Amino acid sequence: MKTMSGKRVFVTGGSQGIGRGIVEAFVSAGANVAFCDINEPDSSFLSSENSLFYKVDVTNEKALTEVMKQLFANWGDIDILINNVGIGGFSSLLDVTVEQFDRVIATNLRPVFITSRLLALHRSEMEPLPRYGRIVNIASTRYLMSEPGTEGYAASKGGIVSLTHALAVSLSKYHITVNCISPGWIETKDYDSLTVADHEQHPSGRVGTPQDIARACLFLCDPDNNFINGQNMVIDGGMTKKMIYV
Repeated sequence: MKTMSGKRVFVTGGSQGIGRGIVEAFVSAGANVAFCDINEPDSSFLSSENSLFYKVDVTNEKALTEVMKQLFANWGDIDILINNVGIGGFSSLLDVTVEQFDRVIATNLRPVFITSRLLALHRSEMEPLPRYGRIVNIASTRYLMSEPGTEGYAASKGGIVSLTHALAVSLSKYHITVNCISPGWIETKDYDSLTVADHEQHPSGRVGTPQDIARACLFLCDPDNNFINGQNMVIDGGMTKKMIYV
């Protein structure tokens, strides 16, 4: 079913991993999809007339703004915004610099604010005001649990969860729902290399895939699901509900 037929979608960080899975899912569902990334997608990815790639470093506010303004000019509006882009930057607290910490925040958290604000500014000038809009932000289960050396990543993902509910309230006047997804272990490279133990530690019996997150994005963006708003959907195979003692 072409459940997203005609919808105009913008995905950040869409060339690989979870972002790539999201782009593929929306294209398959009939949407027109633009996506950006600092890395170009490989040649086998999306030779579709319904997809458009922009090479952008999202830490560059001007460059990210120009892409969205171009989409507004070409499309008239953006129906769905998926803020997916993110980096890890894991490093010992004794070694990490303030500049490295800032880079993670500037990549993972700041663009969520920039893109959402731009969409709000655009909608504020539209007459008549569209009755449909969706923002889905990709956070992480590390917003509430951590390993050593993940301070920047945890701070950025926790910020995304909090920013999501703030945006949901602020953007309600523009008929835009704002939700986030917190993935657990999503294997984006060599799924076949995972061990039995990797899978069996999950209550669901397996490690996640990008398609698990993409399906959730499609669900949250369904026009009938506008009563889900300001929420954080944890998709982790049940791991954050599992008590673990050493």
